Amino acid sequence: MTTTPNGLLLVLAVMVPFVGVLVAFLLGGRAAERIAGVTILAGLSVVFAITWAMGQSDGGLVYLLGGWVPPLGVALRADNFALVMMLMVALVVAGIGLYARSDFSTPAGVREARRPEVFWTLLLAIWGSLNLMFLSGDLFTLYVALELLTLSAIPLVSLDGRAETLRAALRYLIFALLGSVFYLLGAVLIYGAYGTLDMSLLAERIGPGPVTWLAAALMTTGLLAKTALVPLHLWLPPAHAGAPAAASAVLSGLVVKGSWFLVVRLWLEVLPGVVTVPSAQLLGGLGAAAILLGNLVALRQQRLKLLVAYSTVAQIGYLFLMFPLAFGVGAAEMGGAQTAGTLQAISHATAKAAMFMAVGLIYKGLGHDRIGSLAGVGRLLPISVLTFVLAGLALTGLPPSGAYVAKKLMLDSAAASGQWWWDLMLQAGSFLTAAYVVLVVVHALVPAREPVQLKARVSRLAELSALALAVCSLLLGFAAVFAGLPDALSDAFALKELGNAALLLVVGAVLASGLALELPRLPGGRALGALGRPMRRVTVAAAASVVRVDTLLREWHMAGLSIVALAAAFGVSLVVVA
Repeated sequence: MTTTPNGLLLVLAVMVPFVGVLVAFLLGGRAAERIAGVTILAGLSVVFAITWAMGQSDGGLVYLLGGWVPPLGVALRADNFALVMMLMVALVVAGIGLYARSDFSTPAGVREARRPEVFWTLLLAIWGSLNLMFLSGDLFTLYVALELLTLSAIPLVSLDGRAETLRAALRYLIFALLGSVFYLLGAVLIYGAYGTLDMSLLAERIGPGPVTWLAAALMTTGLLAKTALVPLHLWLPPAHAGAPAAASAVLSGLVVKGSWFLVVRLWLEVLPGVVTVPSAQLLGGLGAAAILLGNLVALRQQRLKLLVAYSTVAQIGYLFLMFPLAFGVGAAEMGGAQTAGTLQAISHATAKAAMFMAVGLIYKGLGHDRIGSLAGVGRLLPISVLTFVLAGLALTGLPPSGAYVAKKLMLDSAAASGQWWWDLMLQAGSFLTAAYVVLVVVHALVPAREPVQLKARVSRLAELSALALAVCSLLLGFAAVFAGLPDALSDAFALKELGNAALLLVVGAVLASGLALELPRLPGGRALGALGRPMRRVTVAAAASVVRVDTLLREWHMAGLSIVALAAAFGVSLVVVA
């Protein structure tokens, strides 16, 4: 193994954001925003340069730190998976940076303000941590990147300094550190058994055995806690509820992708000979539980930001449906499942960031985010509402979104492998997603009974940056053509698919009328209400039960029991067919 031409670009991808952090911290004040802007432009240039260099390279890029070859040294590696994730993060960071200028600028006449300075510094730190995670080639460096990411993300939750947000940040910190302990214990066990932490070497040496099973179970569970996969999601809803919109966009769009990326690396590259079909099915089952619980609880929320937060809980579940479709199948099917998961991750990152940004603008304009009081906002903030609509359609999986292509690939994989139950879960998730999107849009578009005026001016730049991310998410499916998947969009605009999309929205409206706390009011709403009314008594009771389950799972004692139980369950599932 040697450093490849242009390998130094990998070092720059990590160092540029962290140098920006250092300079912004030293200069502080009004300079922090300017330094962040320059750093974002420089970071984008580096990522584009890596993209060009990857196009000229056959096997990716490698850089050996200090010239030492693993296991004595540490290697930075860039493959197509890492490159795509880096491009996604750079795009979202740029969009959030433009959006945040209106909320995190140092006020005129003030030499420095702590809140803007902290935000810009942490945004760059998160970017650098994610790039380090995507490029790292050994388990300990990944641990360092994971901790840098966590410690940079937590302060974003409590930027306003309120007691409520401080409690949410503390909850996030404690549970994230618990996940870190699990991951580190697993890494220590692997090092003791195999004498290396380099993932390429481990892929050649590692094999089934008690130590490997225990290490894999601990590391997987720890990463799931950081990803906030049900039932380990106790920190996510309160963190999003109190954080500023830009911070929520970072947390939902970017931060949770880091730990998911590590699970993919571990399971598909380091542990493919250790992971069993039962363990993959268990991980997929957790994803399915997240989809159902997150969507149902989202429909029972009265605040828009909490609805979007629980939507994140549900969307995280989709990322883990790729695992049961990737194991027990051929290499081609495994590659298709990973492609589907990657597209889903990118689509979720851009759409969810845009959605949180739109919600933040609505909150700023109206002074609240009560779903039942959104009437008239469609006239006052048409761009923000349009952003929410486009992002919602992308999350629902309507063509030509990236989620549409991801869903199609997953459906094909499920059909090819005979796993029909994942087909049902994907369809159910789409209907429930459409339900809360329709719910919000309907409330936003109905005329207000009394005149509504904006309480604060909304930045046009912020609106357009959020809209740009939503459009990217909705058009992401076209990237499948450039990725060598021309068939993925071949029938996206066929009459059948358009009919399915219309049916999806109609069923979503019916589900919204039957499950939501606030019934939508729209032309034809009585008819939809009549369709939903017969099932409302039953569905409301069922949804209320799910809410109670969610409340129980987010209690500390249940969360502690859940993380231990999951580690044990993964350990057993790895042994079952070994």
